Amino acid sequence: MYKSILLTPRMSEKAYGTSQALRTYVFDVPANTNKQSVARAVAEQFEVKVTSVNIANISGKAKRTVRKGGRQVKGRESDTKKAYVRLAEGNSLPIFAAIEEETAKAEATQAKIDKVAEKQAEKEAKKASKEKK
Repeated sequence: MYKSILLTPRMSEKAYGTSQALRTYVFDVPANTNKQSVARAVAEQFEVKVTSVNIANISGKAKRTVRKGGRQVKGRESDTKKAYVRLAEGNSLPIFAAIEEETAKAEATQAKIDKVAEKQAEKEAKKASKEKK
């Protein structure tokens, strides 16, 4: 039953930071869900132990558009509901795994570039010392 609740992870820098530091993951959830149903859904879908859940109702922003004839149309964005799910010690979700792999690859590539640049600098230094003699 709880596998049918749509849990959409929020992919933002703030959500990534809280997941790394606090083991707290942020999900967009349907408006009719409560803390208990979100906790059960996360536990069933990702097979982890949930410590706590906090929910925030986010009001939609007011928007105004001006049309060609000067007529203004007012509207609102949809309201949303966010769930902050904290996991037990030793549990994690693979939501940001692609980002972590990408940063690891970038660091490895940068290390190779630094090593090649260092070798090139050594060659140039040897060449310059030979020319001085």
